[in-house]
Amino acid sequence: MSAGRAVPTPRGSPQRERADPVVAETERWTEEVLGPALKKGPERKDAFATLGGIPVDRLYTPRSPRTGWAGIGYPGQPPFTRGIHPTMYRGRVWSMRMFSGFGSPEDTNRRFRYLLQHGESGLSIAFDDPTLYGIDADDPEALGEVGKCGVNVSSLDDMGRLLAGIPLADVTSSMTINAPANIVWGMYLLTGTAHRVPMDRLGGTTQNDILKEYIAQKEFLYPPGPALRLVTDTIEFATRHTARWNPVSISGYHIREAGSTAVQELAFTLADGRAYVAAAVARGLDVDEFAPRLSFFFNSHNDFFEEIAKFRAARRLWARVMQEEFGAKKERSRWLRFHTQTAGCSCTAQQPELNIVRTTVQALAGVLGGTQSLHTNSYDEAIQLPSEDAVRIALRTQQILAHESGVAEAADPFAGSYYVEWLTDRMEAEAQRYFDRIDEIGGVVPAIERGFFQREIQEASFRYQRDVESGAAKVVGVNAYTVDQPIKVPRLKISEEARRSQSRRLRALRARRNASRHAAAIRRVEKVAATESENTMPAVLDALRAKATLGEIVRAFQRVYGTYRERATY
Repeated sequence: MSAGRAVPTPRGSPQRERADPVVAETERWTEEVLGPALKKGPERKDAFATLGGIPVDRLYTPRSPRTGWAGIGYPGQPPFTRGIHPTMYRGRVWSMRMFSGFGSPEDTNRRFRYLLQHGESGLSIAFDDPTLYGIDADDPEALGEVGKCGVNVSSLDDMGRLLAGIPLADVTSSMTINAPANIVWGMYLLTGTAHRVPMDRLGGTTQNDILKEYIAQKEFLYPPGPALRLVTDTIEFATRHTARWNPVSISGYHIREAGSTAVQELAFTLADGRAYVAAAVARGLDVDEFAPRLSFFFNSHNDFFEEIAKFRAARRLWARVMQEEFGAKKERSRWLRFHTQTAGCSCTAQQPELNIVRTTVQALAGVLGGTQSLHTNSYDEAIQLPSEDAVRIALRTQQILAHESGVAEAADPFAGSYYVEWLTDRMEAEAQRYFDRIDEIGGVVPAIERGFFQREIQEASFRYQRDVESGAAKVVGVNAYTVDQPIKVPRLKISEEARRSQSRRLRALRARRNASRHAAAIRRVEKVAATESENTMPAVLDALRAKATLGEIVRAFQRVYGTYRERATY
């Protein structure tokens, strides 16, 4: 035998066992246990993969490729794979925030009070399409949409009605608003001041993630460059004046709802975060001044283990980005704090009661992945805005998880799972590959303008839809285990009265305000917007004090920045 040729060690030999007992035992199991079992009954013919398409092996062992102990670590210590707090939910369970808003400000205020009475621990405000697009309720373009998919807020007075009687010094609020976020946040700050709560005592979060609007949700008002400038203004203003407010919640939720995979959601969300941090640093802010106040917002979908791995990989990736790319020195600057919402796009109108099960699985993944706050979708999500009964069941789902299931007892209980650790590593590596591709294009804004993100999501969405239509992906109640029964869900109907009442209020507001003061405030917004980097927030606050409406301030910015039409990607 050639001296250069390795002599294979016989399976089961003493030398092999000493060399690697795990490999030897795995080979023994494969030959003696698995082989006969497969001869008796073969495995299903499914393509074994995560929902995002990552192939899944039959078995994971200590020899499956994975990060060593240093990459897993302990809760509350870098790289934060296992959570940002040492005690996690043993100290305090996650915040329970039910995304709520419909009709007039008074309608939604009543829903807020209802949820707070039933144990909600923070507000999460949903705005209607006119508000999200910066259109006043009496604008002809708002016809038929006022209050239908969220609450309508067209003026500072509306925000006052929305928050009437809410203890703003004690309750934090999350506001899902993006393109006109600077204006709506200004309304909240001034309302707090009117309630005698100083700006530095108000706690909450504005989503304010305009980059993902171009990528996924499409509710943008200005070109990407100026829009990013306005977000940077809010980060700077929050750093200087609002010690308890998170100025940006970098959101993967809508990226996932648009049809992305879990890896794309992870990569694109963190890529947006990198862009916001870079813009703030370029403005002259110290990264350790503002980074602790950034937060994130993720989707939790049906693939239980993929979602847990996604959240763990996100924390580890972000900690590395903040340290290696931006030189963050404070540990808190490296934290990835995030809110989770269960997947609205997974809810079905068929057999809607099954959505309670889906939501429970998704919420459990969010908790086991270490979320800081959670919204659980109501079972009637695919049909309408949630009824009171449906939203109560959704909130009770979280409360059962927190107080009855035992999942809040240990920090990161899946740590050390061969499969979860392998999948965490795989998702981190796939996300890093996306970072490299985005950097090659020139960054997030050039990638948006070239349609890179949009194409990636469209292709992923098409692949999934094709699998559903072919039956390769089973959706219970839709293409598997269907029933021919009418859908019975108590209906929540939003009348046109919300538009009529909001329009009357706007007419009265315009009639009583000081016209010259209002005009001067709008001119000031335009003048500041035309500068290179003067912060626009003080001018926005002055315009709101002068009774300018949401739509009027948006139009002032558009006269300076113009509007945006995205490039076709088909």
